[in-house]
Amino acid sequence: MPAAEIFIQATETDPDVIARGVVREAHARLRFGLAELAATQPVVDGDPPRSAELVDFCLREVRRYLVTADQDLYMPASGDDETRLLVDALRVGAANLDAQIDQLAAAEPVDAARLGVTITAALDLHLQIEESVLLPALAGLPGVDPSLLAANLRAYLAREQVEQPTIIDVRNIARGGRHPRVFARYARLAPGEAFILVNNHDPKPLRREFEAVHRGAFSWDYLQTGPGEWRVRIGRLAADA
Repeated sequence: MPAAEIFIQATETDPDVIARGVVREAHARLRFGLAELAATQPVVDGDPPRSAELVDFCLREVRRYLVTADQDLYMPASGDDETRLLVDALRVGAANLDAQIDQLAAAEPVDAARLGVTITAALDLHLQIEESVLLPALAGLPGVDPSLLAANLRAYLAREQVEQPTIIDVRNIARGGRHPRVFARYARLAPGEAFILVNNHDPKPLRREFEAVHRGAFSWDYLQTGPGEWRVRIGRLAADA
């Protein structure tokens, strides 16, 4: 093993320990920010500055974390039978938090404190599950590289831009136009890039077409497998021959 890759397991040089530290640092930022902003207090008429700050924090920090955690933590665990149901539950929780943030953004200042407390409690439970259940499970999954596990979360902590895959939701596209739209998007991918397909059923026929046309050049990773919604990450591995 090259010297740069040598580490002592279960110490500060262990990539798994480092990744867990990054996740917990991100959790601490969220908890501290919400604790500061979501505390109940009287709203002064015509002057709701803390309500505005709370909305901004949820839109900017909480939502960005949820997207980043899906990429760094949920996606690696979504393909394993032992963790798939856990990931599905966490994604449902993230969707509920996202909906609550929408309610907060549209709320009157007098309701913001109540919604802030609700979001704080829901997020805290969500983060506890990540820490106590998901992280230990990820450590035991084959094929999960701990050194890459929290790459986007490091960018999140550094307030750097985190690249998000394009999402193509074909549920509202007429049936004859779905596959051409997906293949056109794939054609624009550079090697290593990907997009996420959303559908209301398992897109097995589309996968067969990819196998026929782009065999060996694409990746196909299920992120969500029903019952009402399927999400597949489709990537380009290399230039087609």
